[in-house]
Amino acid sequence: MMKAMTRREFLASAGTALAFGQPASRKPNIVFILADDLGYGDLGCYGQKQIQTPHLDRMAAEGMRFTQAYAGSTVCAPSRCTLMTGLHTGHAVVRTNGAGPIGPSDVTVTEILKKAGYRTALYGKWSLGGIYTSGYPLEKGFDEWFGYFSQSHAHEYYPEMLLDQRREVLIRGNFGVPDKKVYAHDLFTERALRFLQEAKDGPFFLHVCYTIPHANNELGNATGNGMQVPSDAPYSSKDWPQVEKNFAAMITRMDSDVGKLLEALRKTGQARNTLVIFTSDNGPHREGGHSPDFFDSNGPLRGIKRDLYEGGIRVPFIAWWPGSIQAGTVNHEVIAFWDFLATAAELAGATPPQTDGISLVPALTGKPLPKREYLYWEFHERGFSQAVRMGNWKAVRTKPEAPIELYDLTKDIGEQNDISKAHPEVVKRVDSIMKSARTEMPRTQRKKG
Repeated sequence: MMKAMTRREFLASAGTALAFGQPASRKPNIVFILADDLGYGDLGCYGQKQIQTPHLDRMAAEGMRFTQAYAGSTVCAPSRCTLMTGLHTGHAVVRTNGAGPIGPSDVTVTEILKKAGYRTALYGKWSLGGIYTSGYPLEKGFDEWFGYFSQSHAHEYYPEMLLDQRREVLIRGNFGVPDKKVYAHDLFTERALRFLQEAKDGPFFLHVCYTIPHANNELGNATGNGMQVPSDAPYSSKDWPQVEKNFAAMITRMDSDVGKLLEALRKTGQARNTLVIFTSDNGPHREGGHSPDFFDSNGPLRGIKRDLYEGGIRVPFIAWWPGSIQAGTVNHEVIAFWDFLATAAELAGATPPQTDGISLVPALTGKPLPKREYLYWEFHERGFSQAVRMGNWKAVRTKPEAPIELYDLTKDIGEQNDISKAHPEVVKRVDSIMKSARTEMPRTQRKKG
């Protein structure tokens, strides 16, 4: 078995400026691949039996698979805000879908990496500010950007137009024709592959934001099948509803694209100096005609997208870095999206602003993370709900006037047995955290309409 490296050995092998305080010969590249509405149980390496994900399964076998990784929220925009700013939803400026953009004073991980000398690129979906706003990708540290106009525009897998830097570009094969040919995610993968070739001298930060397997809700409402994909292969012969064939095919197609990105890193000689992370922005959906029960998308967990139970926020999370991360590692540390900023900053030898997160570098070396008392979430759709993870305890309050529910995740990962009455002292502490771990959401960010 490969011997686990110390943190200093890890940083030295990664070529960061932090190792022994010496100048770095080369800082590590970082690739962060984000799926959309992919459940904890949707990948083979997390227990999925019917959907084929061989490349992500190999990524886990060659890297580190986290079992207790949490998204920033149970829906898209706030989750991505925590990822970019390192602030949980009690402090982040964006705490709900449909709110305003992040502002000039909201420091993103991309801005930190760019100042540290990184070339930066984003392809796909961005939920934190449209063109001509303070949150537009090119205003928040990205050198290159190609993707959707808005979060709602990202429902469409065959768009007629996309944004390329600050230009609106027509997608030939889709514009003005009924039989659309060009699948947006193929374009995002092509651009990402080109970037990996052009930026191979590094260092670089590549953020690929697929919307798979999010539903096209508008199409789903009209037809009952909002899962758009060019082909339902390799599931064409399955005796499944068409919407579920499409859902599975979308995930397998994304898996193939991830495989292409990893292979490109190998071929260009960048793999041993590149940390690749794959995860999802929240739990599985029940939209576009798809049922999360069909493939058991939340695995052993309770809840789905828009719930603060585990199924809504616990997500697959794979870290891959040949030669630096021990292959085949299963890590049970409790981590969250808001830890990414501190992690990237440390690897880049940069000083991050104060955030709610911690660096995951120790975990990547196989070492324990610093102790923290709790993780906190709040959700502003369908009323107001809160959740706290404190050690092995998980607490949920589904609305302000509701009692706090309490679960012991070591014995009850499915959150079926509320034991709050048996542990009043824990409930009291959670209640205090739910009051103190947050500030009021800025009025300008409250959901519009």
